[in-house]
Amino acid sequence: MLSSLLLALGLALILEGLMPMLAPRRWRSLFEQILQLKEGQIRFFGALLVSLGLLTMWWV
Repeated sequence: MLSSLLLALGLALILEGLMPMLAPRRWRSLFEQILQLKEGQIRFFGALLVSLGLLTMWWV
């Protein structure tokens, strides 16, 4: 179980690191756009991502 969690964490880190590594200017631009969002919009986006993650885990 612990090895699966560490494997999932490693995969998440790899996916999170791809954008800044391959396209740092675009990543910075997207990050600046995210900073312009209101808290409610950021919270909704976070809830959507969590929901998609849970749905994916349930599906697999």
